[in-house]
Amino acid sequence: MTEPTLKIGTRPSALAVAQSGHIAERLRAAGHPCELVEISTHGDQSAAPVAELGVGVFVSALRDALVRGEVDVAVHSYKDLPTAPDPRLHLAAVPPREDPRDALVARDGKVLGELPQGARVGTGSPRRRAQLDALGLGFDVVPIRGNVDTRIGKVRAGELDAVVVAAAGLRRLGRIGEATELLDPVQMLPAPAQGALAVECRVPVTEADLELARALTGVLDDEFTRAAVTAERAVLAALEAGCSAPVGALADVVSDLDDDGRAVDRVSLRAVVGTTDGGLLRASVTGEMDDAEKLGAALAAELLDMGGLEALPRTAGSGVPR
Repeated sequence: MTEPTLKIGTRPSALAVAQSGHIAERLRAAGHPCELVEISTHGDQSAAPVAELGVGVFVSALRDALVRGEVDVAVHSYKDLPTAPDPRLHLAAVPPREDPRDALVARDGKVLGELPQGARVGTGSPRRRAQLDALGLGFDVVPIRGNVDTRIGKVRAGELDAVVVAAAGLRRLGRIGEATELLDPVQMLPAPAQGALAVECRVPVTEADLELARALTGVLDDEFTRAAVTAERAVLAALEAGCSAPVGALADVVSDLDDDGRAVDRVSLRAVVGTTDGGLLRASVTGEMDDAEKLGAALAAELLDMGGLEALPRTAGSGVPR
């Protein structure tokens, strides 16, 4: 009996199609025929700043199509998902993560430290703006929106001296060679879940639903990426911070020895929050992989105890800062 073709929902942007195409290739290689179905979201249709668009603007249309049965699977950039879970849906897989760092694309091949004071650096991310400002290099940070072509095009046209974009997007588009510098997380912590994908299906009800969920998990899921991203997003959820909040977080799974000398995997988590006076609060923690969500919540509590977060937006369940 021929296996039915899985319909994979994706946003229509070149990056989203590339991401979803990678997932489709892995499923086909495992013997699951599939095809991409492009679904435009509110975020794709609007030119307004992300912070003004509301919760889930890049995922709601995909999720609704999934619930209606128009697609069987939805692939998202994980950082676009609201932190509040959707009870209709099941996170079947978090595939191995691409490079989580931010990348600089600057004129004349310059790195960040070579840009002159007053250089116009484009980003639509409050997180990136806060960390760029905190470097004290005197940049003029310019708000921008648009796809990779649009952003880099502003540098090529001379409108900007540089832009900061996600390295993962450049890698997935085969354009990482255009980056003039990959920014060390010591300089700039990425958005929670940056570089990770989320593969959703409907909450399993029938035996066919269960088989699909198991297949997606078995073929695609990476336990180390899932643990790292869970910790990062738990910071955001505990802070109840939305897309307009300057929050960065990055977790790594590291090998360690327990008290008996046995090798164990632990989660090492760092986070940063921009304060209302232009400063940064930083904190870090390490703990067991099974406690990833608790680690994120504990780190958020530490940041809150450090003060300076009075003006941090409170939008529970909102999307991740970009």
